[in-house]
Amino acid sequence: MGQTHSPDANIYFVPHSSKWPFVGSIAMFVTMVGVANWLNDSAWGMWAFYAGVVMLCATLFMWFGDVIRESVSGHYNRQVDVSFRMGMVWFIFSEVMFFAAFFGALFYARTLALPWLGGEGDGVMTNSLLWEGFSAAWPTAGPGQVGGQFQTIPAWGLPLLNTLILLTSGITITIAHHALKAGNRSQLLIWLGATVLLGCTFLFFQAEEYIHAYKELNLTLGSGIYGSTFFMLTGFHGLHVTLGTIMLAIIWFRCAKGHFTKDNHFGFEAVAWYWHFVDVVWLGLFLFVYVL
Repeated sequence: MGQTHSPDANIYFVPHSSKWPFVGSIAMFVTMVGVANWLNDSAWGMWAFYAGVVMLCATLFMWFGDVIRESVSGHYNRQVDVSFRMGMVWFIFSEVMFFAAFFGALFYARTLALPWLGGEGDGVMTNSLLWEGFSAAWPTAGPGQVGGQFQTIPAWGLPLLNTLILLTSGITITIAHHALKAGNRSQLLIWLGATVLLGCTFLFFQAEEYIHAYKELNLTLGSGIYGSTFFMLTGFHGLHVTLGTIMLAIIWFRCAKGHFTKDNHFGFEAVAWYWHFVDVVWLGLFLFVYVL
């Protein structure tokens, strides 16, 4: 049974028994079975995947609702707050490692594999026997020209604009945080709302960029190693921006309902940390994918 304690109590809050971990496990199982069968051309795989996604979203909505009700009811003390912070730190660390894997793949392909295929070092025989005449120049679809010829997206167009948008959003959410700590609710809602709008604007321009790449530049996910790394890095980052924007919007509604105080607002801080992480990842993307 869950127990209610004051915020200063030393007893750690133990919540009521929850059905959501069990329901969430079923939802993830249905999702994975669906996507596996969808990829293997089963007629029902797509519908099972979508059903699992709907189940998972509903589970998260209800589960997070329980956590929010526990928080506003005063169940959480400082020890629980520390646990939440540690959990968020480790979650962001796992996200750092996730993107590090893709940046590592980009580094390996561009700095090690490409020169080797071009005949440098131990790749002399590979180049002369298999890929004679292949020039190790980046960007490339690889020695087999997988996906055909393509053009890259100039860094100083939409990518630069999106960089400015995300950097501005980092400023607006910081201002919103200071407004929350100062107890200025109206300024909090204005600047937090501006951050949400900037996130939506970023996603709009990224969609425009993808459409331009596919329709006019022949740059697709199948455009060899460059297309694969480009869309995996920018696509997963776009997914994170989407999730971050959704979280910011939810936090905006919670702020509008007065859920946070200047001394107790970890939910806001967690989303702000995540958003700053998204900003930093984009700076790496802009530099290593678009500029260099």
